[in-house]
Amino acid sequence: MSESQLKKDSGSFRDPSGFIFYNGTTLLRQINTSYAADYDALMSSGLYQKLTEQHLLIPHSASAQSPLEKTSAHTVIEPERVEFISYPYEWSFSQLKDAALATLKIQLLALDHGMTLKDASAYNIQFQAVHPLLIDTLSFEAYQPGQPWVAYQQFCRHFLAPLSLMAQVDGTLNSLLKDHIDGLPLDLTSRLLPYRSRLQFGLLTHIHLHAGSQKAHANSKIATQKANFSPLALRGLIESLQSTVLSLKLPKQKTKWGDYYTYTNYSDEAFEKKQAQVAQLIAASKPKRVWDVGANTGVFSRLASEQGIFTISTDIDPLAVDRNYRMQRKQKETNLIPLLLDCTNPSPGIGWKNKERSSFADRLNVDLTLALAIIHHLFVTHQLGFDQLAEFFASNSPDLVMEFVPSDDSQFQTLAANRPEVFAEYTQEKFEAAFQKYFTTLQVAPVEGSTRLLYHLRRKK
Repeated sequence: MSESQLKKDSGSFRDPSGFIFYNGTTLLRQINTSYAADYDALMSSGLYQKLTEQHLLIPHSASAQSPLEKTSAHTVIEPERVEFISYPYEWSFSQLKDAALATLKIQLLALDHGMTLKDASAYNIQFQAVHPLLIDTLSFEAYQPGQPWVAYQQFCRHFLAPLSLMAQVDGTLNSLLKDHIDGLPLDLTSRLLPYRSRLQFGLLTHIHLHAGSQKAHANSKIATQKANFSPLALRGLIESLQSTVLSLKLPKQKTKWGDYYTYTNYSDEAFEKKQAQVAQLIAASKPKRVWDVGANTGVFSRLASEQGIFTISTDIDPLAVDRNYRMQRKQKETNLIPLLLDCTNPSPGIGWKNKERSSFADRLNVDLTLALAIIHHLFVTHQLGFDQLAEFFASNSPDLVMEFVPSDDSQFQTLAANRPEVFAEYTQEKFEAAFQKYFTTLQVAPVEGSTRLLYHLRRKK
């Protein structure tokens, strides 16, 4: 491939130490001469080996690729690819918590090797299988005794602030990170948290008093002065943050769909048969990647992931997604990523020129979409017609497994109880007519024990 075809990543521009670029589909990282000493220290100190062994840092190999910007280059490396890039505003509480704890563990290991994290952005963490790991090899610098942790404020904004709001206010408030790409302002977080949060020493110290100190010294030279921060005090700070993060928990609560599978209108036998039907349709489709829309706790997502197919398992309910992730972590499932996502309002491109963080649609790239027991919600609750839905699903993947829930189904009637006008438009005939504009029907089968139908559809060329 010619040099003119090399492409710099649109979101990799903030760090003068280097950047990500591509040679076709090969992901590469240029390390600039300004970072050479710190990079060499990372590799020679034993820190890189320790972190990669513990699945805390993305492994990389040396690359023979010429630098994209030769005058500033020290070397080029090829990091291992992450299966799916996700962002902290798409994570459940437990995912964000695990990412925070991984960041703090990395910082402690870095100190053991004479280095420190110079930044603590949540965007530098990605999930590979069940491991939250650092993907930015350029995040380390030599530790200077007496210096504070320069990434402390960033850690609080990116991790502790959204975690505290999710734990004490609402489990979806990490969505605020979409509007605050550099992390949640601590003064805003302090105002949004309930007063009782001040009774927790960690939140009092790292959120409320931290926010007050920022405000008091906003225009003062004191804010930029570096205190004599002993190594012992630095470790104490990190351990205090660990204790604070560990103390945060989602409150015991019920959400709209968190217990969905407990109250389905299937018998146990019918539910098992439906799973067998869906598993057969997945196998017949032979996908490399699957998106399960409205996955709840991931029961049907696992029908794909257990076949060795990487599966993006999304739902709008924070409790359901958190359960999905905790189950994945417990069972050490490697082909799954649960995410908190509303398919009717998916993550947009944000940041500089709306390209710094890619939209969910741009990252999706799947071969098969599972849309089970969701079409009636989209039609009734979100008032999306069959034509709109058919076009939407055709834009996502070449294959679709769709469960049609007829209007005589008890769950449809519950949804449409105050919407009698939808019954005339919501018919099997109109559903099929709309989807046949975009798809060929490969198979239609009744879901045993119900009046529902499973459609295996393939997008027309």
